Amino acid sequence: MNTDIENLFKDKVLGHPAGLFVLFFTEMWERFSYYGMRSLLVMFFTASLLDHGWGWPREYAFAIFGTYTSLVYLATLLGGYISDKKIGFRYAILIGALLMTLGHAFMALETEFFIYSGLVLLVFGTGFFKPNMTSIISAMYVTRPEKKDGAYTIFYMGVNAGAFLGILLCGYMGEQVGWSWGFGLAGIFMLFGLLQFWWAQDIFGSIGLKPKKVDNETELGPDEPKLNPFTNLQLLIIALASIIGLAWMINDPVAKISEGAYNLFDFSIAGLAGSSFMILLALVLFILLLAIRLPRYDKITKDRMLAVMFFAFITIFFWAIFEQAPSSLTIFARDYTDRMLEGNAALIFKVVDGLVTIVPLAVITWVLFKLFGQIFTRFKWSNIILGLSFIIIWAIALYRLNDKFSQDVAEIDASWFGILNSLFIITFAPLFSRWWESKYNPSANMKYAIGMLLLGLGMACVAVGASDIPVGAETASVSIIWLVLVYFFHTMGELCVSPVALSYVSKLVPGRMIAIMFGVWYLAVAIGMKLAGVFGEASEEIAQTEGLSSFFWMLTFVAVGLGVFSALMYPLVKKLMHGVR
Repeated sequence: MNTDIENLFKDKVLGHPAGLFVLFFTEMWERFSYYGMRSLLVMFFTASLLDHGWGWPREYAFAIFGTYTSLVYLATLLGGYISDKKIGFRYAILIGALLMTLGHAFMALETEFFIYSGLVLLVFGTGFFKPNMTSIISAMYVTRPEKKDGAYTIFYMGVNAGAFLGILLCGYMGEQVGWSWGFGLAGIFMLFGLLQFWWAQDIFGSIGLKPKKVDNETELGPDEPKLNPFTNLQLLIIALASIIGLAWMINDPVAKISEGAYNLFDFSIAGLAGSSFMILLALVLFILLLAIRLPRYDKITKDRMLAVMFFAFITIFFWAIFEQAPSSLTIFARDYTDRMLEGNAALIFKVVDGLVTIVPLAVITWVLFKLFGQIFTRFKWSNIILGLSFIIIWAIALYRLNDKFSQDVAEIDASWFGILNSLFIITFAPLFSRWWESKYNPSANMKYAIGMLLLGLGMACVAVGASDIPVGAETASVSIIWLVLVYFFHTMGELCVSPVALSYVSKLVPGRMIAIMFGVWYLAVAIGMKLAGVFGEASEEIAQTEGLSSFFWMLTFVAVGLGVFSALMYPLVKKLMHGVR
């Protein structure tokens, strides 16, 4: 019997260990800081000098944004490895939180050195932090698997609550008060998350501490395939592809922002620009690696890995389109959307905005008092820090609402639309969960097909909304309803794809290969993030030549086409999965 786990379950909040809610609030403040900063980044880079921004062309902002978000996901591979093998989950979380706190603090200074240094710190900080929160939850519920789904649901609510509050409040402070205030606020609450976790970490006993050395010999289960270790040639291919891919990813924004002064790939081969040639070379090396390795597995394992590759391919384009939200869709909200409401429309928005601010905050505060009732005396300083953070959050939220209600009109912040994703997830996730548990639960292919079709439907909405914007226009006054519809349909698509994706990876590959395949999966997400930046850059050229609506129609056709493709591939992928649902 694991006494640490048994002790965890002695102090319960809403039927779960109090330790889960320590993780809940730690993750909530980390997501607050990440999404709060992210909602401002592209707007800060592209805001005019008169508005205290950097006055960059949008293409530069999209390039650096795509690289930043992509590197965040790649860094999780490094952070996960170091925590698993060297320092343990808890120290990795603390290191990550400290690096992110410093990163946000640097960005609040707004100089070139500190902005770039801040982004680097945030990449590595998120890499240490992100993969290890869920690892602690898995360890906590190892003897209570029947409660794990409920635990992850509660934790997922913390993720979305943090994203919601971060975008709402950091977005408001950045747009209405000053960029430094928005970036700085993200850092303050990351610091609160760090401190409350530091002073409460003893609640986990020995869970998540430095891992003990184990015997390297691997015992195969009765149904597991034989070992297929990487050869030196395969490791060399992996190293070359990784170095080329990383070099291209970092070089891309550097070359654009410096206008070619710093360009690693300033050459051409067979009519291809150096950057295009190198990324194609990295892709060819990856395909070569698959061609060498896959034939060495038994048929069932090989087929299931091919199924994972299929889902990973669709995932790349899902995130490339979905992640237009903080980039091209945020620019659309700022420059092409009528965000000034008057009369009854203004009053209705203010009331709705007030409710969606106060109600979630009240619910989370109620959970906070529940936690206080269980662990306040044992972890006093952690709870004092947590209480102080909520006093500040309430003060900022009420200040914001007072500012909005004191105006005769209602001006919607461009970043405000980003909260709709979290709001719709919190509202509709229980319905989708019941759908997946019913007899009408779709197959993996159909979930992806539905998700991509909903993604395309969302882009079709904004394409219709943008249809009257003249070619080359820098501003317009499109109705807000189109952006609301975009976020609604995209969230429905996300609920079809994102929560179930990693579940299929864990089901389709042998246990000892899960870590490697998760790495492949995060690589696919990272490629999708960078591709989102590439798509955003393309939006500027297309808007100048064919109109902004054409760009959104292009993404619509890509999403719908892949949705139809996923549905048509159902018989083949079902065969490849060999009975896994």
